[in-house]
Amino acid sequence: MPTLAKPEDEPVGSLLPSPQQREKLRRIRGFHDAFSKYGIATAGFGVIFALMLIFVYLFSEVIPLLKPVSMEVVGELAVPAGETPSPTVHLTLDRFEQIGGRYSANGAITFFDANDGHILSRQHVKLPDEAVVTAFGRSESRKSLFVYGFSDGSVMPLRVDYTQTFPDGVRVVTPELAFPLGEEPIRIGGGIEGDYSALAIVDGRGGYIIAGGTDQGEIAMALFRTRRNMFTREQQITRTDYHLPAIDHPVRQLFVNESLRNLFAIDDQGTLYNFDIVDGTNARLIEQIALVPEGVTTTAVDFLVGSRSLIVGGSDGSLAQWFLVRDEDSGESHMTRIRGFRPHQSAVRYIEPEYTRKGFLSGDENGTVALHYATSSVTLKTLQVADNPIRRIAISPINRLALVKREGAETIERLAIDNPHPQASFSALWGKVWYEGRAQPEFIWQSSSADDAFESKFSLVPLSVGTLKAALFAMLLAAPLAIMGAIYTAYFMSPGMRRIVKPSIELMEALPTVILGFLAGIWLAPFIENNLPILFVGLILLPLGVLLSSLGWYQLPERVRHLVPAGWEAALLIPVVIMLGWITISASPWIEVLWFDGSMRQWLTDVGITYDQRNALIVGLAMGFAVIPTIFSIAEDAVFNVPRHLTQGSLALGATPWQTVTGVVLLTASPGMFSAIMIGFGRAVGETMIVLMASGNSPIVNFSIFEGMRTLAANIAVELPETAVGSTHFRILFVSALVLLIFTFVLNTAAEIVRQRLRKRYASL
Repeated sequence: MPTLAKPEDEPVGSLLPSPQQREKLRRIRGFHDAFSKYGIATAGFGVIFALMLIFVYLFSEVIPLLKPVSMEVVGELAVPAGETPSPTVHLTLDRFEQIGGRYSANGAITFFDANDGHILSRQHVKLPDEAVVTAFGRSESRKSLFVYGFSDGSVMPLRVDYTQTFPDGVRVVTPELAFPLGEEPIRIGGGIEGDYSALAIVDGRGGYIIAGGTDQGEIAMALFRTRRNMFTREQQITRTDYHLPAIDHPVRQLFVNESLRNLFAIDDQGTLYNFDIVDGTNARLIEQIALVPEGVTTTAVDFLVGSRSLIVGGSDGSLAQWFLVRDEDSGESHMTRIRGFRPHQSAVRYIEPEYTRKGFLSGDENGTVALHYATSSVTLKTLQVADNPIRRIAISPINRLALVKREGAETIERLAIDNPHPQASFSALWGKVWYEGRAQPEFIWQSSSADDAFESKFSLVPLSVGTLKAALFAMLLAAPLAIMGAIYTAYFMSPGMRRIVKPSIELMEALPTVILGFLAGIWLAPFIENNLPILFVGLILLPLGVLLSSLGWYQLPERVRHLVPAGWEAALLIPVVIMLGWITISASPWIEVLWFDGSMRQWLTDVGITYDQRNALIVGLAMGFAVIPTIFSIAEDAVFNVPRHLTQGSLALGATPWQTVTGVVLLTASPGMFSAIMIGFGRAVGETMIVLMASGNSPIVNFSIFEGMRTLAANIAVELPETAVGSTHFRILFVSALVLLIFTFVLNTAAEIVRQRLRKRYASL
């Protein structure tokens, strides 16, 4: 071995660093060690701090959902009476909470300042000669439609419009009366002689309907259709009169739903009569139902917004929600009691629904006002306003102010309400809810609709199930292939082939997920739908073909097998897999003709299996392809880094390579392989674009491989850009993000605990 020459006159010690140089090197190494130690520690704490900040931010957006509801009396107004005082039949508030409206029994409508009570204007409904008002009815609050009934049997429908002007840049709101069916009183149903005891008006999808009932049990109805001439702008009105079957008791209340399919009459005994009015000329009574138990009387009934649900109050203080539920056997829809609410201590006297949500206020005989929300079946707040009965309640369209009129009182109480997110409750987010129009309680996510009266459905269960479903099917494909491939690549494959295979698989991770999702949704999903047998044939043919090829290879003479270098045998399977894939695809049409009547897709439908083109199968294939590189890379490194002395010792003791793999390599590498699987699972849980583009994005609750799903991540990506900032929908999306963060945090923490235990257990190897 050559040695370095040194001058004869130079001492040996001169080749070593001087003490000053050694001290300098020690300081440099010390600086590097300290920098590495504290730098890595700082980076680690930085990651933890960043995660904490993410959690804090998400929680800060969720906290408003947890804020308790408040309702308090903030003042009172003098009842704005006219020259001739008359009982109040209705109260209203405009959307700016500036103007209140008092509808009197004598036909006077007084608009007043909702802050100090001074009268802004007073208007009178035109009464027929020598007639008086005998009945009053209204549509749901958001329509602002009303109808007065007169003693001569005629009625006067009207609407209140709030016009806005901006003189000098200041908004001025002016209430105005409008008459959608003309300014003259009209008769309905051919004209009922005598007084009306109940009236109802609705602006539905087919026109206006006005219905009236009498103390004799008669019910009349008229349908008005309006159209405006595009040239003269004159309004043309056509009407059709109907006369419904009479009931045996006086009619006390009438309700017509917005779809104009049902009329509900309630008599003085609290019995509900459900009429089918789809064909008004042949209206028929579907059912007759007692709304309250025997011995209890019905004291207040009103529609929730959307006119799909009735809220019923009883003399015992009970409150219940009823709506139509379709019978699957008969096809008829029947009124069904869905849920109850916290009862009042005395008889319920008035019910006032909110304008745009499924909430309502109720007032009782003892002067208590309660705030409820129907969907989540909760009573949010109760408040003792006074000691005398509540007779009328008005709530603003933005649900922040209410006016309460008590019996015999000369004042109107102003209630300030802070109730921004009643839709969010544990039962609504995680429990089964019986939504309007549904046959049973269900888990549903449907956050918006074109209908203003839509009942928001915010169940997180379909999204959570969809997240697990997508990750599960992706892992079913990715985990076995990646783990088995990692073991073979690290332990059996030759170094030359490994240098080709490992970078190639890791390069797959560089493919953008949006491209994978696009290909899965546009190309793979239709291809699989049109060639469904290839999945089942390939699942059997490919493994069996590979196994038979391997057995055939080992039956060849050794001189033939030795032509292929050790560790390169896997390359021989490439043409085998390609050939088997070609056979599988080519055989698909013949298999469909022989066993599935020409279409496996139709055969699945015929046997009752729902098949969506973009389903969990497509997501599993695409997302599994995306997750394979992550699992493979980590698992392959874990196997490859098993100490050589362990494997060589096992082989020296007579173990076969496979025995060494199963008895030594897998045990030693198990912590790393487990980490690979959990990291891959976490990647699948958080994947967005593939699921968004290849799953159909349908929030359903099942684990069918042929149906789609919607995941938490995909739902956030789709809906967050479109929702109003600060709304309930907006904050519930942050709840779903928080759920996703907590889920992945718990999963990763549990995985780390298991990994550390495995590492400790097999450290002795």
